[in-house]
Amino acid sequence: MAEKIYTVLILCTGNSCRSQMAEVLLNHDLAGQVRALSAGTRPQPKVADGAIAALQEAGLNTDGLYPKDIDAVLNEPIDLVVTVCDNAKETCPIFPRPIPAIHLPFHDPHGEPLESFLAVRDDIRARLVATVRETFGLQVAVA
Repeated sequence: MAEKIYTVLILCTGNSCRSQMAEVLLNHDLAGQVRALSAGTRPQPKVADGAIAALQEAGLNTDGLYPKDIDAVLNEPIDLVVTVCDNAKETCPIFPRPIPAIHLPFHDPHGEPLESFLAVRDDIRARLVATVRETFGLQVAVA
């Protein structure tokens, strides 16, 4: 029988930076174990250039990334919600069924130099990937 693939929703306000980086990092680092989605409570028009650059600098695929409203993912079979900014935590929507949620805030590098985006990317990779892995009891993928 195939292993369960857990669906994780990363919520932020604008869905243009931290949540987008978290989505890509989780889908890459926990491939085959986790399917990450991201959305925003007030999505921005586009993904931040610094977020795209930081992901590409790490060799990660950024094709098709765009900010999504929370309504676009409400019907998904979500196993865990992660809020990555305090504002999203305060305005986190009420889901049709109880879903475990954790709050793991990250610095917002919007408007800052690329180095800030790289630092936030690495922080997300270190803390969020580990937290999701522990939450579901997942094994570390061997490269």
